[in-house]
Amino acid sequence: MSTQPSKKLETFANPQPGRDYTIRMRVPEFTCLCPKTGQPDFAEMRLEYVADKTCVELKSLKLYIWSFRDEGHFHEDVTNRILDDLVRATKPRFMRLTAEFGVRGGIYTTVIAEHRKKGWKSPAKVELA
Repeated sequence: MSTQPSKKLETFANPQPGRDYTIRMRVPEFTCLCPKTGQPDFAEMRLEYVADKTCVELKSLKLYIWSFRDEGHFHEDVTNRILDDLVRATKPRFMRLTAEFGVRGGIYTTVIAEHRKKGWKSPAKVELA
């Protein structure tokens, strides 16, 4: 596998496809460029998903995230584009991407995008005493 930025997302077989379990990833160093000014934008992205048959491979995710560094994107568009690409690659039962962008013009932006597989229902949350 290359170490160059890439739009290719690789996957591997879910080791427990019969169980709903949550995978959480934190990407603290996402960067892209403001499409208006060309100045860098910085965000922390948090990915949460319930895999179906495949999971995203971490090194390919890192290289995919790096591929946005020199591209201009609006916060709303890039968050939804990344979610769409991850859903297309992994076909999860559920996926949520939260992108918390640093300040731009005195304003912080948080974009949350979600996908639910048709027919999938979240199990009830269990609270232990």
